[in-house]
Amino acid sequence: MVDKPTVCFVSRKWPPAVGGIETYSIRLSQTLARHADLTLMVLPGRKNGAVPRPAALIRFGITTFFRLLFQRTPAQITHVTDMASWPLALAARLRNPRGRIVLSAHGTDVSYPLRGGVKGGAYGLYLRLGARLLGNARVLANSTATANTAARFGFAQPNVIRLATDLRPTATTTPGKTLLYSGRLIRLKGCAWFIRNVLPRLPEQVTLDVVGTVWDQAEKDALQADRVTYRGHLDQQMLADAYASALCVVLPNIDTGTGEFEGFGLVAAEAAACGGVVLAAAQGGLTESVIDGETGYLLAPGDADAWVAAIENLLAWTIKDRDTFTKTASETAIRVFSWDRVATETFAAYVDAQKTITAGTQ
Repeated sequence: MVDKPTVCFVSRKWPPAVGGIETYSIRLSQTLARHADLTLMVLPGRKNGAVPRPAALIRFGITTFFRLLFQRTPAQITHVTDMASWPLALAARLRNPRGRIVLSAHGTDVSYPLRGGVKGGAYGLYLRLGARLLGNARVLANSTATANTAARFGFAQPNVIRLATDLRPTATTTPGKTLLYSGRLIRLKGCAWFIRNVLPRLPEQVTLDVVGTVWDQAEKDALQADRVTYRGHLDQQMLADAYASALCVVLPNIDTGTGEFEGFGLVAAEAAACGGVVLAAAQGGLTESVIDGETGYLLAPGDADAWVAAIENLLAWTIKDRDTFTKTASETAIRVFSWDRVATETFAAYVDAQKTITAGTQ
């Protein structure tokens, strides 16, 4: 019997906090646990779905750094699940120079420097320092857009591993005329833009449910509009059912002018797998989380006319039209966006990282 590799899995993004990185971290670790001797070093979020407070993040960073630096038996592989936490990977490298270092790259954790300004510039220098100190660390990017951005800051040969979902609806539902937005409420994701520019142009019976955590005051203010209901945080099964029962799930990301982008857009894959109809902006990683015409439809970002026309078209669908589309979309999403596929590709990256380290020591 071949011994399982030892993996230390490190994440400051963990449920009950809500978000794509949190979902990625817990589901990937659960799948990897079937194939590796896994040790978790994680920081759970708050019960209301929010991320940990700054003091908790600082404590976690300091204590985890020293745990990794002074661990008695270091793991063969240390996997840190976001780029901002690269110093934790450095601690593992200092403790075990021959170990494999793997970093996951998402969206904001590599695109933040593109905002410019003092903070963006400083974070860009921070990423470049990480790339220099970690050398041959293997980067796992959730989309081509994310991989290209990580490479700009000096991280060599990022692997693109698209995310996955195992959400499924619990029951067959008949959709009404309610649209659903799910995700963090930040300007990039376009919820306020949609409320102001698209919703008022739709028939009066069409309403919008909003699910997610508020990060931006302007986005929060937009929730006061007529025909908008803010539902806050939903557990995973309630969210799956909401995807299936909505007229459509909207991901109306916009160009903020800063260069930031959606790393992947896990909601798009989740909603399609659950039998929802997805409308998403053709921007950033959303172009890889939506297979246009198969698992959903990609629309021009910021083009209100295109969004209105697409939703009006869905209103004209018959039950048969919808059932035909959602059945095929769900089957495709379940096949393509599989955690077994993510785990297989992640293990391949682990092996590739070891080959790089071995070659570098010869």
